[in-house]
Amino acid sequence: MARMTPDDARSLMHEWTENPALRVHMEAVAACMGAYAARLAPNDADRWVVAGLLHDFDYEKHPTPAEHPFVGVTHLREHTDVDEEILTAILGHAEYSGTRRETPMAKTLFAVDELAGFIVACAKVRPSGIADLEPKSVKKKLKVASFAAAVSRAEIDQGIAELAVDPTEHIQTCIDAIRDAGLA
Repeated sequence: MARMTPDDARSLMHEWTENPALRVHMEAVAACMGAYAARLAPNDADRWVVAGLLHDFDYEKHPTPAEHPFVGVTHLREHTDVDEEILTAILGHAEYSGTRRETPMAKTLFAVDELAGFIVACAKVRPSGIADLEPKSVKKKLKVASFAAAVSRAEIDQGIAELAVDPTEHIQTCIDAIRDAGLA
């Protein structure tokens, strides 16, 4: 069986997910993963993008902590050629799974997941969208608890700490990736 490509992952994601906003979220996370892979694992960029595209592919059908991401990982393990590093990263993006994030891929997926959603939300309330969005604007919105209230600020902070990156640079990397992908 050939290694899963981003196109294969995107097809599977579309097969399992109808919600356009959830699809955009997975694409945004995949874009951020690709940006980090360019620096941290340039020969593995496609695998990192696959992890981003598939991290929430089961969420629409199986949204409870008892099911997500476990149902999706089981499906991937039984029906695809997705490797264990990707599966572990997907499990690790859900704090409640108890899966340790030990690889750069797993740490990055956790670090970009909530932030990517937050950046898209920030872009939606700006007249110019993401075109001129800057990290300082994102940081300011992070302090407003009622804005994108479902986004865990604690997980954003934890992800930055685990990835050991400068918060401003991390936010800029994700803004640039999402902007370049034309997602917001």
